[in-house]
Amino acid sequence: MSVVGVLTAGGDCPGLNAVIRGVVARADERDSEVVGIRNGWEGLMHGTTVSLDRDAVRGILTRGGTILGTSRMDPYVHGDGYKSCEKTIKANGIDSLVVIGGDGTLRSALQLSQEGLSIVGVPKTIDNDISGTDITFGFDTAVGIATEAIDRLATTAEAHNRVIVVEVMGRTKGWIATYAGIAGGADAIIIPEHEYSIDEIVATLRRRHRKGIKYSIVVVAEGVAPPPGYEPIEQKKDAFGFDRLGGVAYPIAAAIEDGTGFETRVSVLGHVQRGGTPSAYDRVLATRLGVGAADLAVDGASGVMVAVRSEQIVPVPLSEAVDSIRGVPDSLFATAASFFG
Repeated sequence: MSVVGVLTAGGDCPGLNAVIRGVVARADERDSEVVGIRNGWEGLMHGTTVSLDRDAVRGILTRGGTILGTSRMDPYVHGDGYKSCEKTIKANGIDSLVVIGGDGTLRSALQLSQEGLSIVGVPKTIDNDISGTDITFGFDTAVGIATEAIDRLATTAEAHNRVIVVEVMGRTKGWIATYAGIAGGADAIIIPEHEYSIDEIVATLRRRHRKGIKYSIVVVAEGVAPPPGYEPIEQKKDAFGFDRLGGVAYPIAAAIEDGTGFETRVSVLGHVQRGGTPSAYDRVLATRLGVGAADLAVDGASGVMVAVRSEQIVPVPLSEAVDSIRGVPDSLFATAASFFG
């Protein structure tokens, strides 16, 4: 009987519990035990674990967050790599570890696999920017939340003849902004992958007003640069040395108001996008990824990530997953741009 460890690391994401449930159910079906690691890499480094069986994961499918907890601690940033985790691995008899996380988490997973730990990764991020997979769970839920917010903001923008700049998550990529912007009928979308001109956006909004449309919605991804001449928001660093993004909508809104003379307000959606219950799509996707990860772990695979390729769940090398960050293709943004103004 093999023992499979499972942990969730990095930011939380709708669907994490569905993955855990999938791992536990499949491992049980294959006569394997599952050890849950509490609070991500922190638990693996400090030996905080819990036994997981079918009873432990009943009723968690619809829950947001993660029953195991998570943290920003990392064995290579805050420890000595595999040596920091070895005691917990051996004490629990873990044969293979399922690691559910984003690009930073998967990068550490790859390093641990290179040190000899059997690891299977599961791509997790609302940002949808992990290479090697067509989509990540959590993205659909985040887009749904952002779209609903845009729908609501559009009605109040119309009532008051305002421009509203809606800032969404996505870090350095604009997947959420593009999808939610298309779904919500945004009049302009600003994402990091495509250089923007604040003058062109101002001209677009002024044209709308000349046509008698006295309100507009501009969707902005949190990772874009502020307009020239407008001060960026001062950012602190996270545990990995990355900027804590958020707030670029404010200088963009100021530039729009200065350029148009139209009253412009800001709505930063923030962490509400990754909280709460996952969508039906994300529940199914996360379940499939969890089952696929358990199969690979029990079979002794290592250094791989379960991925979605043409609707199929397949293993891909972790090295491919962390090689680059996947951005919005030009063709998709061109579709969105067809409706600007």
